[in-house]
Amino acid sequence: MPGVLPEGEPVPRDGALPAAARRAVGARGFGVYVHVPFCASRCGYCDFNTYTAAELGGGASRETYADTVLAELALAGRVLGDTPPPRVDTVFVGGGTPTLLPADDLARILDGIDRTWGLAADAEVTTEANPETVTPESLRTLRAAGYTRISLGMQSAAPGVLAILDRQHSAGRATAAALEARDAGFDHVNLDLIYGTPGESAEDFAVSLDQVVAAGVDHVSAYALIVEDGTRLAARMRRGELPYPSDDVAADRYLAAEAALGAAGFSWYEVSNWARSEAARCRHNLLYWTGADWWGLGPGAHSHVGGVRWWNVKHPTAYAQRLAAGESPGLARELLTPDEAHMEDVMLRVRLATGLPLSGLDEAGRAGAERARADGLLDADAYAAGRAVLTLRGRLLADAVVRDLLP
Repeated sequence: MPGVLPEGEPVPRDGALPAAARRAVGARGFGVYVHVPFCASRCGYCDFNTYTAAELGGGASRETYADTVLAELALAGRVLGDTPPPRVDTVFVGGGTPTLLPADDLARILDGIDRTWGLAADAEVTTEANPETVTPESLRTLRAAGYTRISLGMQSAAPGVLAILDRQHSAGRATAAALEARDAGFDHVNLDLIYGTPGESAEDFAVSLDQVVAAGVDHVSAYALIVEDGTRLAARMRRGELPYPSDDVAADRYLAAEAALGAAGFSWYEVSNWARSEAARCRHNLLYWTGADWWGLGPGAHSHVGGVRWWNVKHPTAYAQRLAAGESPGLARELLTPDEAHMEDVMLRVRLATGLPLSGLDEAGRAGAERARADGLLDADAYAAGRAVLTLRGRLLADAVVRDLLP
């Protein structure tokens, strides 16, 4: 969750939503996102809304955080009132480092979501975790509480790359934690990779991919390093201590990931995500990518219900103070126009292996799709069947395809 929030109109103090938005909630699926803003230390590349103990100040703490989230959940239950979602299809606890909270607190939050809206019988429940913050015991507690999926931040198997990223775990800890999660009974285990870090060699990335495959996970996310303004990594590059990432190197790494993961039985279903089976795909992220509804709990968390999008105040202290006063922690909101909703739908769906129907594009967009097909960026067979689906080369140039479809 990036640290910069957009502008918008004020959120009512009681968090009330327009009746039309409440009536539409859950029509295309409903999820809950829980943001845990705590980190033991700040990674050099990260600009997410996270805080170390020294940065928190007074009024917010890990010890009371679960109760604060449950207070927002109670408010959310009141806001939706007699128009609740039909069920909660997915829950995703992200951060930050959610597993800096005791496993029992994460269990209490999940129980609160179930009591408020009801978890679907087949609900996907994910928590992110830094490998050094989980143990076999904590993983068993989370699994017993109803968590079905875990996403572990590996980033790299190369010690030198981890050092440049300011990651705290050792090179082998992520894959060991993945095996522990499997032993604890998690249905699905993901490992996150970052590629294109200055100093990372092709051999480094190949070893990372080999270790991911050997860990037996059924999902892999791999992202090119993005250098965000205001981070330590950006400052080091401005000073000339490190070179900026290379687009050509990033493309080579992506092709290496596709080759290695494809050979190991993974298939891409979103540009940066691969799964061993349809069941292993992250349903919560698919909910985002296909325009469904979700309520975001926690400081800086975003929500989307019935075409209304809003976001909470960023700092955990301000978040806790608002809830203690019985007020919504929402900072601002916006009602998406049909044009804005269409633009976002195209931007997100074109990144999916299922693509999007050409019939949903206007005349200029269909002309752009034809150019992209002619350039080898869209799959010819899918195009003939009426869908815009990226080729492998198109995945490397996904942003350019979006520009073609949204002239």
